Amino acid sequence: MSRMLNRRQAGGDKVPQPMNEEAPMKTLTFDITVRAPRSTVWATMLDPAGYRAWTSAFAQGSHFVGSWDQGAKILFLSPSGDGMVSEIAEHRPEAFVRIRHLGMIENGVEDTTSDKVRAWAPADETYRLLDVPGGCQLVVTLDTAAEWEQYMLDSFPKALALLKGLCER
Repeated sequence: MSRMLNRRQAGGDKVPQPMNEEAPMKTLTFDITVRAPRSTVWATMLDPAGYRAWTSAFAQGSHFVGSWDQGAKILFLSPSGDGMVSEIAEHRPEAFVRIRHLGMIENGVEDTTSDKVRAWAPADETYRLLDVPGGCQLVVTLDTAAEWEQYMLDSFPKALALLKGLCER
């Protein structure tokens, strides 16, 4: 979740900067079927160790600080400490979580009011779990800048494959 502001990928490649006013928002959807109960997928996805493991597809060392409780503030951070300031807009355990990204953190400073941030914030990211025969389907929808589209198209399937592997072992 929330890789839009990681400055570098695991391999050290420069990651696109957050969108600007000229870049329209895009909504992307990803899904994967996991041969595990929703409770397993949910717990693995949101557990600190599980989160670090599956989001390593975006950047090794990605992590969160905060709570997944509805209304709670949560920070999604790269190893350098840069990342996103967000809130949990909706949380229905083992079924649905909606993250509302409100700003970014750069060099330890939270920014939710600059023109740079207001050009894209708020942006939503949702995770929905549905029962299917033999397991569950995870459907992820996220708002992103057009300039981030290819990065997300490349990275999210890898991240979800890692999550699937963790849940199915």
